[in-house]
Amino acid sequence: MGWKLADTTLDLRRPIAAGIVNVTVDSMFSGARSGTPEQAVLDGLELSAAGFEMLDVGAVAAKAGPPVPAAEEAAALVPAVAGLVAHAGVPVSADTFSPQVAAVAVDAGAAIVNDISGGSEEMFELVGARGCGYVLMHIEGPPRVDREWRHYDDVVDHLRAWFEARVELAEEHGVAREQIALDPGLDFDLSPEQDLEILRRLGELRALGLPLYVSLSRKDFIGAVLAGSWEERWPADRREWGTVAAVTLAVRAGADILRIHDRSSLQAIKVAGEILSSSGKDAARSPRGAHSGA
Repeated sequence: MGWKLADTTLDLRRPIAAGIVNVTVDSMFSGARSGTPEQAVLDGLELSAAGFEMLDVGAVAAKAGPPVPAAEEAAALVPAVAGLVAHAGVPVSADTFSPQVAAVAVDAGAAIVNDISGGSEEMFELVGARGCGYVLMHIEGPPRVDREWRHYDDVVDHLRAWFEARVELAEEHGVAREQIALDPGLDFDLSPEQDLEILRRLGELRALGLPLYVSLSRKDFIGAVLAGSWEERWPADRREWGTVAAVTLAVRAGADILRIHDRSSLQAIKVAGEILSSSGKDAARSPRGAHSGA
């Protein structure tokens, strides 16, 4: 399987680690707050030198908060994207749900738009016109707004149907299917129990035939599992090794791109991917494909 990014196709025969670069001072994990575009470039270069094969750069924290003006977001995001495109030697994605910001980030060299809004007609038209890669994330309302968890009779069946409908809409607005990767949106409108069920059954989402982009690094559901309750969940800075476990099993279940903070998770991805490929790649992902129908 490959993922079309503008004028190239990313080889996904082995899982890819996307390093997180936040040009923010308020992201949920204090270890990933670059603060300025200049520092973001330095931090991103360290990640690429460590072996991360993609960089995901954002300038607005995903947590609930007031709207951030597009000009303010772009002023932080675009110089960081441009600097990393020039020097990192790996694909760079722009983590934004603003079509206006996405447009200038792609102009600055971003090969991918990572959109946590679930998509809009305006965003789909932009992505279709530019030909860049696109991460379509499941979410049931506007980003950066706190909501109650939703009940689903079967959360994975719901995600399958939701993705099928959104991909169809994206295609109607000019996005080629091969441009799209699917992100189940762990922690967004989902309870810890739902997050865990999705991870157990990633193969059923893989059966949709599109790359799976799984952002699970230091997520709240990991803190809840480690603490034994949502209310007493461990903070993000104590979730590193829980993330390693989740990343390893996500690779086994079929994740293609994993968005992560830590070198420990990078090692887990590389080793798990190599174990799965050791009997020959195309049978390769035989353990993954066996329960996914892919």
